[in-house]
Amino acid sequence: MRIRFGCVPLFSGLVVLGLIAAAPSPALAASTVCDPHSYGAKVDGVTKDTTAIQRAIDACEQRGGGTVRLSAGTWLSAPIVLKSRITLQLDKNATLLGSPNHDDFPAITEFKAPGRQSLVSATNASNVSITGEGVIDGNGQSWWDEARTVKDHGVMGSDHTRPRLVVFDHCQHVLVEGVTIQNSPMWQLVPYYSDDVTIRNIRVLAPQHSPNTDAIDPFSSSNVRIDHVFADVGDDDVAIKSGMANSPGPDDPSRDIAITDCNFQHGHGLSIGSEMAGGAQNVRTERIHFDGTDNGIRVKANRDRGNNVGNFVFRDIDMKNVKNAIIISEYYPKILPPDSDPAQPVTRLTPHFHDITLENVTATDIVSAGAIAGLPEAPVRNVVLKNVHIQAQHGLAISNADVSVENVSVQAADGSGIIKAAGGNITLH
Repeated sequence: MRIRFGCVPLFSGLVVLGLIAAAPSPALAASTVCDPHSYGAKVDGVTKDTTAIQRAIDACEQRGGGTVRLSAGTWLSAPIVLKSRITLQLDKNATLLGSPNHDDFPAITEFKAPGRQSLVSATNASNVSITGEGVIDGNGQSWWDEARTVKDHGVMGSDHTRPRLVVFDHCQHVLVEGVTIQNSPMWQLVPYYSDDVTIRNIRVLAPQHSPNTDAIDPFSSSNVRIDHVFADVGDDDVAIKSGMANSPGPDDPSRDIAITDCNFQHGHGLSIGSEMAGGAQNVRTERIHFDGTDNGIRVKANRDRGNNVGNFVFRDIDMKNVKNAIIISEYYPKILPPDSDPAQPVTRLTPHFHDITLENVTATDIVSAGAIAGLPEAPVRNVVLKNVHIQAQHGLAISNADVSVENVSVQAADGSGIIKAAGGNITLH
């Protein structure tokens, strides 16, 4: 376990001495282990252990921080709240299982919209971790069944809400490592307005057609590292977001994000967007394998949800059995523009996509190579395709976009590999 402490301001010698005396030593915090069994946990998969787990968290916090350990067994629980300097450790064969009672997840305002409290959350916390070899299971089947009966159930802004599974809200120095996160009623792992977030060596799982079960959604967050993640879910494997559609603002961007050495099976692929009212900058993606996803790389927005979106590098990517290899589109939820789409006034929410590089990309057994489609009032600027090789049924359409290509081959079974439409500018190197 890693615990980090901020610096103490040097106001005066007396104040500094007082703060140092009151603060726990790192060794004490690291060695503190709080066992929910001591607070009445049954761990039988039937009795709710919510109170016992929360009391252990609170006790650890009062001692200056430490580890709340869930040993092997099934810990049935309603929502629990992590605190600063707390590590939630799930041992091998330990499962934190969400209560099947929907009323255990109270209605709240979350992400500036109606929502429900997640199974695990932390708000305004620092140095908070989830580690181990165990499982956090959202028990989402009944939520998915209900969602399928109501249009837009769970969509941001909808009155029909579902809880997310793990949410870090305005947190700093977050670590999620080793665990499996699965079967969330909705989005699974969400850093929201958080900074210095490391997510590594985890698995995120949900059935292929479970609705809105995004694996990892950094939302208006910065300095995020997503490394060695296996995701097999029903929606985006990663979706970087920064604001709702039609947001009145202000919205912070998502920025300085690295996604490396990941394996994405079922799901909707790696997305930036579609909610981009705060923008997104400086995203580096390297060594990603896609197999059986709906999409590979996708940057998406529309006139009602855009901002400054750019400085992205996607490098050393391989895909197979993917429907759409590359989508860079300002027409979400559609991909291509309609037959007639005159330029509209530029607003605060107009998307401006720019400086997007795809290098060393190989895609085979693909339905569509995809599209790069900007708005007439906001063309996509400076897309670079270098060492990109795609074998697909349909070609790559380019409209209202400036694209530079070097050593690029797109083999389409039913026509041209690259289809240049209105406003499409292609420069060969």
